[in-house]
Order: sequence, then structure tokens, then C-alpha cells
Amino acid sequence: MSSGRKEKFLSLATLEYDGKTLNELKVLCRKTLESGMHGICFSPYEEGQRPGDMLTEEQIRRRMQIIAPYTKWIRSFSCTDGNENIPRIAKEYGIQTLVGAWLGEDPDINEREVAGLIKLAKEGVVDIAAVGNEVMYRGDLNESELLDFIYRVKNEISDVPVGYVDAYYEFTDHPMITEACDVVLANCYPFWEGCDLDYSLLYMKDMYNRALRAANGKKVIISETGWPSKGTNLEGAYPSMANFLKYFMNTQKWSKEEDIEIFYFSSFDESWKVGAEGDVGAYWGLWDKDEQLKF
Repeated sequence: MSSGRKEKFLSLATLEYDGKTLNELKVLCRKTLESGMHGICFSPYEEGQRPGDMLTEEQIRRRMQIIAPYTKWIRSFSCTDGNENIPRIAKEYGIQTLVGAWLGEDPDINEREVAGLIKLAKEGVVDIAAVGNEVMYRGDLNESELLDFIYRVKNEISDVPVGYVDAYYEFTDHPMITEACDVVLANCYPFWEGCDLDYSLLYMKDMYNRALRAANGKKVIISETGWPSKGTNLEGAYPSMANFLKYFMNTQKWSKEEDIEIFYFSSFDESWKVGAEGDVGAYWGLWDKDEQLKF
């Protein structure tokens, strides 16, 4: 691409922050956070914990209190091992909930997760139900198995919108799953596709629009997007504190200007993610592992 075309496609929001010092970016980012966001993904695991460990109400409540002033919605990922208390406690703080049942290769866990989601919905603490997260992407279930779970939940909780979370392109690749959803929950990560920070906002808009076309008139919510604050680069995508700050501000500005519902990933750094995602996995939070705001 010529330098002229690069300028044409360069994100104006990113250009807005060029020349700012890191401290100036942090001040701007703090103002962005304090102006509020639509939603955030809730990271419950403390240092030394990982999925499968039991969460306490105390740790959920402590972290909920930290993020409550800044968000209207939270997203949880599981309905077992103490995660079922996340939407209950969120409601105490007046926060709306996107509640997920984690589906994987273990049939017993899947049954517990779905039963937990249905129970929470019947308690009235679920505003949107998500049946599975990136199951097609990981290949943990086949399409028919996932559809069975989605329709089972829909039959049990007809008064709550039911969706499924996956990478934006999976909704084009699996139209029967898209058809089963009341709402399309699309994960959009320019970072994981090696996109340079300067082009990341435009790239995310394209991801969102692809999900919109697949949804065929249904609401599309960006269920995850974010940028790591440190770690190893992926092609042209470089983790850094400056890029992390710029991406957060770009995302929130777009969300407000075009009324795009976005759940930012994530609230707190979680060290257990290093194994699955490489060294960047531990650094997606707005707050660090010790619950200190990064800016």
C-alpha cells in the first residue's frame, strides 16, 4: 500500500493521540473510563487461581465494587464453581448481566453449566444468556450438539434473549447457529489477526459489519475486544502500554458515537491465561492482577 493510501485508511482516532506522552495518554484514558462504558468482561480469578477453582463471594464482591462505577453491564463466562454468584452480586450493584454457560468437551460439566444458566435466568439475574463461548472455534462440540444446548435453554427461559459467543466470522460459517440466536455475540480482536494498532479500529468495524450481515437483522453485540498492555507481538500487532491505552479509548469513542454495544476484555489481568495464549494472555485487564488500575 502506498504512503498516501495508508494515510487515507489510518484511523483518525489513533492519529488524535499521536505525539502524546504516556502520562498524557493515561490521563485521557482515565477520563474515558470515568465517562463510563457499556460493558466489561468480568475477570474473577486471583493470582494462583484458574478455572475449576472455587470462587468466593468475597472476591467477586470486592472486584465488582471496583468496576461498578464505570460500567452498565458485566459479562460472566461460567455458571459453576462460584461463577454463578457473579450475576447475583452484579444485580446488587445495579449492573446488567450477560451470563455465559461454558461448554467444552466434558459432558458432565456441560450439563451443570446449562442447568446453572437456566437456574440463574429463572432467578431473574440474567439479562442476556450466552450458551457457549468459542465452541465452534475450538472444535469442542459439533454444530448439532451446540444447537441442542441453545434450543434447550431457549425452551426453558423464553423471556430472556439467548445467544452464542464466537469469533465474528463463525456466524457466517454457521448460519444455523446464527438463526438459533436471539442476539449475535461476536468476538472481534484485531490483535489476534496481527493488525497494526493504527488500522485496528477500522479493522474491528469491518469485523462488526461482517457479523451484522450474517445476523440478517438481529442485534449484534461485540462480546469481547481488547488489546494487551505487554507481551510478544503477533505479526504487526504490538502489545504496549501506549497501544493498550489508545485501543481502549478508540473502542469507547466508537461505542458512544455509533451506539455500538461492546463488552471490553477485560477487567483484571489473570496470570493463568499465559498457558493458553502465550505471554500476552496475562495482560488484557484495565486493572492489573493486584487490582490496581493501570492508568
